[in-house]
Amino acid sequence: MALHYYCRHCGHVLGNLEERHKEQYQSVLELLTAEEREEIICYDDNGVIQIRSICESCQEALEQQPDYHLLDYLIQ
Repeated sequence: MALHYYCRHCGHVLGNLEERHKEQYQSVLELLTAEEREEIICYDDNGVIQIRSICESCQEALEQQPDYHLLDYLIQ
């Protein structure tokens, strides 16, 4: 199973983590509460783990326009 990181707001791919490196980050994911895991982690049909994060562009937009926090996606 690979890990794929992408921006929750615009869908931009932030990076991928191969199976052989997954164990290094597994302990970090275990620190999340069940609610945080549900919000951040999802699985596709191929068993790929998708981690929803935020890219620098969307982070800057949210800092400049706090009302954007009300939107699910910044690119409508």
